[in-house]
Amino acid sequence: MNELKNSVSKNPIEQTLYVSTTTSFDHVIINANIATFSAQYGFDIETSDDGDEHADSIPYGQLLNAAIGIKSGKVAWVGTQDQITAHLPKYQASQITDVDGKWITPGLIDCHTHIVYGGNRSNEFEARLQGVSYQDIAAQGGGIVATVSATRAASIESLFAQSEKRLIALMKEGVTSIEIKSGYGLDLDTERKMLTVARQLGEKYDIHVSTTYLAAHALPPEYKSHLQDRTDDYIEQVCEWLPILHAEGLVDAVDGFCENIAFSTEQIRQVFEVARSLDLPVKLHSEQLSDIGGSALVAEYKGLSSDHLEHLSEEDIKKMAASNTVAVILPGAFYTLRDTKLPPIEVLRKHQVPIAISTDCNPGTSPLTSLLLTMNMGCTLFYLTPEEVLAGSTVYAAQALGLLNKGKIEVGCDADLALWDITRPADLAYQMGLNPIQGIMIQGQWRDTM
Repeated sequence: MNELKNSVSKNPIEQTLYVSTTTSFDHVIINANIATFSAQYGFDIETSDDGDEHADSIPYGQLLNAAIGIKSGKVAWVGTQDQITAHLPKYQASQITDVDGKWITPGLIDCHTHIVYGGNRSNEFEARLQGVSYQDIAAQGGGIVATVSATRAASIESLFAQSEKRLIALMKEGVTSIEIKSGYGLDLDTERKMLTVARQLGEKYDIHVSTTYLAAHALPPEYKSHLQDRTDDYIEQVCEWLPILHAEGLVDAVDGFCENIAFSTEQIRQVFEVARSLDLPVKLHSEQLSDIGGSALVAEYKGLSSDHLEHLSEEDIKKMAASNTVAVILPGAFYTLRDTKLPPIEVLRKHQVPIAISTDCNPGTSPLTSLLLTMNMGCTLFYLTPEEVLAGSTVYAAQALGLLNKGKIEVGCDADLALWDITRPADLAYQMGLNPIQGIMIQGQWRDTM
């Protein structure tokens, strides 16, 4: 058993380094311990009923004393150190990275963020600690309305500068792909501005950014009056703006806030129908405060993910499992709101729903720019294992964004990697405040860590 856990896959394509390929790699990483998160190397494989030990899962899909060959921004080969040693003289020193026994993981993926926004709400944080209610804060123009006002007022340059700091903080901790939502504009021009800034961030830092249209986030103040809330009118506008922004190349996916304080399942269904007509994948903020069937709705549309989920029912978990919809849990919001209702982790495990984890970086309920701390919170608050939170920040986070070539280390996947000075992968969730990052690779190119 131990011998198996330290070996590479029996797949000959993976294990054999043919002489004809020995000089074809652009780069070689040697003397590495690798957390592959790939089923090819035993990650998350269920033990078979007949007791065949080769079906046992291997923690993290780990390979010890291993090496990686990289070509054209992709992982081209994974094998043992012994297989590559004799071929190393054929490479220039600049093509070889000797990591001296350190750990390589897939680059981390933050799959649910709101990092593009204007303003600052620390004054509300302070007020709540002094006993001021959220309702009183909102009545005085605070809450999401304050962020909407600040985001609408910000120039595109100012919005970029504010948001850039948050992206850099995440990249410093190994994030190589990120999702960024709109939803603090709530009008066409500001939603466009937010999504444009998200695209610009990806271009400047040459990092993958998945943009998500979240105009169905809250009802803007101009649609409220003392007589009635014109929620249906606003949803009609949300549906009209989506094709416009999609035609401008600004939208990769569509989200909404389906809650008793936000939008109903029927209102979100209207938005999802437009997304379907544009062949855009959907996801949803759901079951954070109540259970009104949001996860069942996103499963019906075979959505990428359903997010938050503290009030998720087992019936809807079964629907998520059938649609292969990822459960994205967000401990930063749980922590900030001092919530006590835990998401149903055991039931998600029971039905084998993939669990991803994310910062939910936003100005109101999760002003968090550390995915490493998020992993620790996932363990301490939600009782996830270190392997689960790291998988939730890599392979399952990739699935939650529909990125099939990211989040794991195997032949054909993007060479998005993180190098860590750690003793074992669990250190990434165990430590708090100590950042062990040594470098990140994006599309086969090493970057400094800012």
